Amino acid sequence: MKKYTFTEKKDTRSGFGAGMHELGKSNPNVVALCADLVGSLKLGPFIQENPDRFIQCGISEANMIGMSAGLTIGGKIPFATTFANFATGRVYDQIRQSVAYSGKNVKICASHAGLTLGEDGATHQILEDIGMMKMLPGMTVINPCDYNQTKAATIAIADYEGPVYLRFGRPVIPVFTDADQKFEIGKAWMVNEGTDVTIVATGHMVWEAIQAGETLAAEGISAEIINIHTIKPLDEEAILKSIAKTRCIVSAEEHNRIGGLGDSVAQVIVKNDLVPQEYIAVDDSFGESGTPAQLLEKYGLSAAAIVAAAKKVMARK
Repeated sequence: MKKYTFTEKKDTRSGFGAGMHELGKSNPNVVALCADLVGSLKLGPFIQENPDRFIQCGISEANMIGMSAGLTIGGKIPFATTFANFATGRVYDQIRQSVAYSGKNVKICASHAGLTLGEDGATHQILEDIGMMKMLPGMTVINPCDYNQTKAATIAIADYEGPVYLRFGRPVIPVFTDADQKFEIGKAWMVNEGTDVTIVATGHMVWEAIQAGETLAAEGISAEIINIHTIKPLDEEAILKSIAKTRCIVSAEEHNRIGGLGDSVAQVIVKNDLVPQEYIAVDDSFGESGTPAQLLEKYGLSAAAIVAAAKKVMARK
């Protein structure tokens, strides 16, 4: 099994900020909008160098989405930024009508997604956002795994024509992907090839899947680990090619079990090649306050939980 190591930990939201800083230099059409959360979205360097391309919308997320849709008419590429809870649940109608239905080139960039924003608790820990956004026709949904991949994804979506939902988070996690990587929308990344069980993971759960793979390898189990950074459009070919070898699959995500990556994977296998599947996800509940590590452990999103799910699904072959 390929070993992944790291020398530092960073939050994925800082990867977004770094990507925006690069876009500020390279793409004059990129405009940043924020709903009173500049510090949390790490937009400081972009704003300092491009003050004329930043709009502070205040705590008025619906207006921010409407303004973003309008900016696209003039050829601008708006990056609308706030917490994931506010970027989706609070403004779903505006996204549906003004962005998705109209096919506007708006990039909705959402920080503090999932459980791992921690102590802010259930009111801020949105676990339904992937499902909400992937159901919108024409919406691309991206959930990168570390600082470097988030930076690369941020830069890549500026060149992509169409609405995008980019999801990232608050906690510091290992930086284990290449700094100079090319991000391909809709193309899964093979983390580690294996033959006994497929593990598809997204976002923060990719590192947990890697740790699970090492534990399984020590027990003689060969896990194929795939990073599904683009949930829509889903790389169905990568999934089908993998399960053709392993004949079973585990999906891992920091999201509600209903409506997320696992359900998208289930649709692929039930239509094409029916094999056993186990879900690693929050089991249809809200979160609560706690440290990221405590919450991942309590809600069954740890490497140990992935190991157990892998063994369970293998037994169902």
